[in-house]
Amino acid sequence: MERAAVSGHDHGHEHGPGGGLGLAGPIALLVVLVGVAVAGTLAGDALDGPRLGAFATVFVSIVVQALPFLVLGVLLSAAIVAFVPRELAARALPRNRALAVPVAGAAGMALPGCECASVPVASGLMRKGVAPAAALTFLLAAPAVNPIVLAATWVAFPGRPEMTLGRLVASLAAAVAVGWLWTLLGRTEWIRLPGGGDADDGRPRWLVFRRAVAHDFLHAGGYLVVGGLLSAVINVALPPHWVDSLAEQAILGVLVLALLAVLMCICSEADAFVAASFTQFSPTAQLAFMVVGPMVDLKLIAMQVGTFGRAFAVRFVPVVLVVAILMSVLVGWVLL
Repeated sequence: MERAAVSGHDHGHEHGPGGGLGLAGPIALLVVLVGVAVAGTLAGDALDGPRLGAFATVFVSIVVQALPFLVLGVLLSAAIVAFVPRELAARALPRNRALAVPVAGAAGMALPGCECASVPVASGLMRKGVAPAAALTFLLAAPAVNPIVLAATWVAFPGRPEMTLGRLVASLAAAVAVGWLWTLLGRTEWIRLPGGGDADDGRPRWLVFRRAVAHDFLHAGGYLVVGGLLSAVINVALPPHWVDSLAEQAILGVLVLALLAVLMCICSEADAFVAASFTQFSPTAQLAFMVVGPMVDLKLIAMQVGTFGRAFAVRFVPVVLVVAILMSVLVGWVLL
């Protein structure tokens, strides 16, 4: 079985939560208030009375619709981290590496969680002996095709089930394609993993659960607020003819929303609501936003560099971005 090279110091605590639930509410509220204040300052004179009202409406609708899915996803992700043995996935995967890749991708459909948890979980799977190609496939698939994300997509695009199906097919196809590419071309020396066992060994499971909830909610909630603010600004503050000119060009529209997905860093449980707000763009461009975001964004790139090393990230990230865009265009052309 392919194994990643293990080197470096123990970074197992890097992703570990830093505080209890008692701080989650006040800090999350502070993030929201600061975000709104900053957005209001930046908008300034660019938004008149009616446009400011539209800005607030778009922002509030995105956050309110996405928040229940975000909370549920964080709770389920924390439960998996705290109570489900990581060895379970290793035993469930076939020994054949090529066959293990699609099985790992399909396993993402049963294990809810946002992309914030995918990097440390994939690292833990590799330390338990799971082939890197399978672990990386799970890393890409789980945040995009799990039941919470698909349910959120269904709600965000009412009467348009093809968007949910398109997200499932394109995301799973992209994850499996990258996994197979790693099986063929990847090298174990490109991956640096921390030594030692799981970071939470010996800790009370409920303490791990509580801290994971606090940590993931603060991070994911903050990204949701920022994403909602940026989406509202794009929808309201930008000159309509700019947006329309970009949206009217099929390929350019796809690339623009893919780039926004990388920059906005929205949690996968919430990104469908932001994608649905980009009504000027084509369904394929909206699909690209939802496929690219959970696989490639700034926070994921930073986490991958910190966990697996720079040599890994500079090779992995561009491949994932290109494959995700190509699969979005292909599935959009067929289904949408």
